[in-house]
Amino acid sequence: METISSAAAATAGGNLVLILDYGSQYTHLITRRIRQLSVLSLCLAGDAPLDSISSLRPSAVILSGGPHSVHVPNAPSFPDSFLDFVEQNRIPVLGICYGMQLLVQKLGGEVTVGEKQEYGKMEIDVVRESGLFGAGMVGKHQTVWMSHGDEAARLPEGFEVVARSVQGLVAAIENPSKRFYGLQYHPEVTHSAQGMETLRHFLFNVCGITADWKMQDVLEEEIKVIKEMVGPDEHVICALSGGVDSTVAATLVHKAIGDRLHCVFVDNGLLRYKERERVMATFESDLHLPVTCVDAVEQFLSKLKGVKDPEAKRKIIGREFICVFDDFAQGLEKKLGQKPKYLVQGTLYPDVIESCPPPGSGRSHSHTIKSHHNVGGLPKDMKLKLIEPLKLLFKDEVRKLGSILNVPESFLKRHPFPGPGLAVRVLGDVTEGNALDILRQVDEIFIQSIREAGLYDSIWQAFAVFLPVQSVGVQGDQRTHSHVVVLRAITSEDGMTADWYYFDHKFLVDVVRKICNSVRGVNRVCQDITSKPPATVEWE
Repeated sequence: METISSAAAATAGGNLVLILDYGSQYTHLITRRIRQLSVLSLCLAGDAPLDSISSLRPSAVILSGGPHSVHVPNAPSFPDSFLDFVEQNRIPVLGICYGMQLLVQKLGGEVTVGEKQEYGKMEIDVVRESGLFGAGMVGKHQTVWMSHGDEAARLPEGFEVVARSVQGLVAAIENPSKRFYGLQYHPEVTHSAQGMETLRHFLFNVCGITADWKMQDVLEEEIKVIKEMVGPDEHVICALSGGVDSTVAATLVHKAIGDRLHCVFVDNGLLRYKERERVMATFESDLHLPVTCVDAVEQFLSKLKGVKDPEAKRKIIGREFICVFDDFAQGLEKKLGQKPKYLVQGTLYPDVIESCPPPGSGRSHSHTIKSHHNVGGLPKDMKLKLIEPLKLLFKDEVRKLGSILNVPESFLKRHPFPGPGLAVRVLGDVTEGNALDILRQVDEIFIQSIREAGLYDSIWQAFAVFLPVQSVGVQGDQRTHSHVVVLRAITSEDGMTADWYYFDHKFLVDVVRKICNSVRGVNRVCQDITSKPPATVEWE
């Protein structure tokens, strides 16, 4: 938490909104919506220690929704003394759905199982003037997104109902003197038509927060932090994957310390079609970054032989990456007379969010950055210290930062590619048969077809998957027993949630024809039409 705290305090400009996560599928959307209003927001597990919360010096706290009921034993809650902390420091608190019910219950009100449950789009009426809705809204209707079975049956002392649903249930409450507010619905989702306006009123009218968070400030602060962290004679290694994140991170660090940055691109045998040649050419011609390419194909694939479990693959790949970086550092030590101490990675904020499971999720808690998927799993005995200049940013924010750093737009628009590479797109043993070669060819046809159709920039990520099954087919009037591949394309803002892309029927017919006619060993092509949730973005 300390690395997050220091960076957040510096870049927030005294206007940080902290979200405590209680497990709602929409929690990350709260974070996103607030950032869209030019205010820095960060997310912590709902039961994070009070010192973790206070160290961030938040200007406001939002309690997220969640799948739990506050009236059952051991229901997730904020830490002890949280209410005293926010009251003493006059920090406004907004509870959303479960978060509102938690406020009601902890402040002496009563939450019960509702006789009327409310799910999906609902109409609410503003019944009282409130800072949440702005002036002149009494008697006005608005459509919101509800998702609750419990209801606030009795409000704590000092609270007033400011909005009700068409069924008469409590939809919004407030206690302005204590600066406590609550919404039974989710303002962060697009189905709540005036949700952004409500968040805007809360941030700027109620909390008095200033919209002053800008990418230029993030750039300047990160450069300052890197210069303070890295001594004037120290050298740094950067793990370049060819993706947007690591490239922007490398460009930023290069701007801070110049030629004391040494980039390494590892060919681990899990790259896409001609990725090594294409990426190295881009680094040299467009980005002018000093990059060394290390051929470690045999090293990685030999360790992955026979491994099918996706988490085991990630850990193996993570360990081997670090081995490569350590060897590279030793080589630099002989050349420079000193060994580099730091490793740059393009870790993004979704990695941080997903490393802090909300209370009640059944997963272990962690308030430090997880084993990032851009290296698959970092060993505890790693000798290099991490520099992660993008750890507070979402993907689209990284692209904005890259634009300020003059990274070519064509590079910034590249679809995300996972650190473990094709290992998480080949289900099963990646070394079995010619799975990797087949997948590379299928993926290349799919992506090039998307580009030719002018769809690439409309899709957040597209890729092919190799399944560990074979099916019977007919090709050239002969029976075949060949492999099955899957095509996945999604739309998303940051990869935290996603929906599948609706291709035109003719496009799919043409792509399937090209694949089955061009790639030997494939006789069946499927399309993945699963959103996230319930699926993840990658196949593992």
